[in-house]
Amino acid sequence: MEGTSWGFSLSGTPYLFSDVRNKFTVVGCNTLGFIANDFSNLVYSGCVSTCHNLSDLADGSCTSMGCCQTAIPKGMDQYYSDFDQRFNTSQIWKFSRCSYAVLMEAEAFNFSTAYITTTEFNDTSSGQVPAVLDWAIRNGSMSCEVAKQNKEGTYACLSDKSECVDSLNGSGYLCNCSKGYEGNPYLPGPDGYVDECKNNPCPSGGICHNRVGSYKRKLNQVKQEHFREHGGMILFERMREERGIAFTVFSEAELIQATNNYDKSTIIGKGGHGTVYKGIVKGNMAVAIKRCALIDDRQKKEFGQEMVILSQINHKNIVKLLGCCLEVEVPMLVYELIQNGTLFELIHGKNQVLQNSFSTLLRIAHEAAEGLHFLHSYASPPIIHGDVKTANILLDENYMAKVSDFGASILAPSDKEQHVTMVQGTCGYLDPEYMQTCQLTEKSDVYSFGVILLEVLTSQEPLKLDGTETQRSLSSKFLTVMKENNLDSILPSHIKGQESNELIRGIAELAKRCLDMGGSNRPSMKEIADELGRLRKLSLHPWVQLDAEMETQSLLDGASAASFQIEGATTGYPTQESEDLPINPRSSYYAR
Repeated sequence: MEGTSWGFSLSGTPYLFSDVRNKFTVVGCNTLGFIANDFSNLVYSGCVSTCHNLSDLADGSCTSMGCCQTAIPKGMDQYYSDFDQRFNTSQIWKFSRCSYAVLMEAEAFNFSTAYITTTEFNDTSSGQVPAVLDWAIRNGSMSCEVAKQNKEGTYACLSDKSECVDSLNGSGYLCNCSKGYEGNPYLPGPDGYVDECKNNPCPSGGICHNRVGSYKRKLNQVKQEHFREHGGMILFERMREERGIAFTVFSEAELIQATNNYDKSTIIGKGGHGTVYKGIVKGNMAVAIKRCALIDDRQKKEFGQEMVILSQINHKNIVKLLGCCLEVEVPMLVYELIQNGTLFELIHGKNQVLQNSFSTLLRIAHEAAEGLHFLHSYASPPIIHGDVKTANILLDENYMAKVSDFGASILAPSDKEQHVTMVQGTCGYLDPEYMQTCQLTEKSDVYSFGVILLEVLTSQEPLKLDGTETQRSLSSKFLTVMKENNLDSILPSHIKGQESNELIRGIAELAKRCLDMGGSNRPSMKEIADELGRLRKLSLHPWVQLDAEMETQSLLDGASAASFQIEGATTGYPTQESEDLPINPRSSYYAR
């Protein structure tokens, strides 16, 4: 099946693919599989599976060595899957000639090393695997609020002891029995109490009394277990020791109230990593609440400790993490609300490049680099973002860059032999060295930032699903034209016509260094931020062209960007009046 796209559709039915019970699963060596919306260019998610020989593999282990799995977004009623064709398979084709990609029930899959060497995906000859579907009453986009207004018509929760609940996967609603009751909530009339005395009798001589809603005690026990599992006690202890931490541990009830029970009208971001809602907490504070789609066992154990570190991050170019909720199965994160769109929208929105000066985009990229440098240098070990992309660079009311989604980051492993078992990042931005070694480093963020520089420079998206293999990847296309000394061929006319050759060449050379296949050859985020600051001064002060030419030549000779000095130039940011600001503010997106 390698290289052959395949799709499936539930369109027109009341079913959606469960984002909780299913995972996109890829089996093979040196392969990148992705799952997309129908046959359009919208990529939902993807993951990388690598191996160099059969001894790398282990039965039952699906951690990017011969097998990988990744979450899917909510609301999927159709999809198609395909493979990236750029991987070098010359070393593995003799023992692994096929790759497989499928959306299936996560618990039903158990990886076998035999899958690598055979042409059958599972132990049967049918080649079929199970998937879990979510059912709901989906009459258009009807919610509980709308359905209740039509009680005499199609409203389905007819029992006296039933409650309407909005579907957690897509539009629609379900009917549940009220707490303390059991039966069929879709049938009219009252139903019976839950007989807890029958299931949990009292000790000999005691008298048992059923109480309505007494299952709440069991729910509280589950919440307490989640809280402990996610390191809540560690977090509380550290907060007591470090009293200056401005961080809140929210209850689930507070966040349910803040989002009107996660009403779909409050959604401001959605993607494979989770869903983000706008909410109001503490009376009048507007926040962004992220419900993560997935978290691995390592993150669960260390979540509380990492929250202490992340909560202390305070930088003007990083979205502030205000709190979290730990009493749920997958922890939720609460950020300050940034509502002026993203760098992705600024670059790729309809006609947006014509409304925004290049100096504005360059300033935003510089600010984002400063924020990432802070993440890399603030803590020991460093904080690695892991999903650097233009969609995760938010813009505040002044169009200042705010790096977001760092709550999904990892602390750099202190043991160099430690591997990251979950694929981090987004297709088009993934570090090729990480895809081969499964080791995530600060230089993985640097590679992804190099792709951001290409978006700023070319106004093109990082990945397209049509065209030749080289044309699909913006980074591959860029490196090819740089090798051929033909950079102008991928530059838009408004860049070539308005900006100096020195500035364009400087950004291109910096992006080329970031995209080096060897992580050790890439610059640090500090060097990148320093060099972007120098290039911004070059664009704002053309009278220093002579000095700039000498410094650009030094860059081409391999000198560190941090060593450059511009004689007579002042340090710091240019005034806001010196740049054209973009127009048409848009909504924010915290998750992709």
